[in-house]
Amino acid sequence: MAGRPTKYNQEILKKTQHYLDNFTDYGDVIPSISGLSLAIDIRRNTMYDWASQKSKQAFSNMLDKIKDKQHNVLIQQGLAGEFNSNICKLVLTKHGYHDKQDVNQTGDMVINIPNYADSQK
Repeated sequence: MAGRPTKYNQEILKKTQHYLDNFTDYGDVIPSISGLSLAIDIRRNTMYDWASQKSKQAFSNMLDKIKDKQHNVLIQQGLAGEFNSNICKLVLTKHGYHDKQDVNQTGDMVINIPNYADSQK
């Protein structure tokens, strides 16, 4: 039983590169896999499937470039104050960043009381 013929071809690669270079022309503030999906009219699951195939390494590389460009745009625009910092922080979690506080609770309470004799010196 044969499946549907693939829509993957050189034109898809050209459209993907065009999106990568001109994502703002598509109304996107940052490049994204979802934005590419809409731009080239291919489902995200299909794109991820293509990216996992050795025969479609060029497409996989372009998806990586979209992620890298997204990362860079978020960092640069976030540092410049152009993007909302909470949204930047949220999206950057997809790039391995995390906002973590280490809280070490031992149950011991330490109270520092200055020594009266030391304060008289």
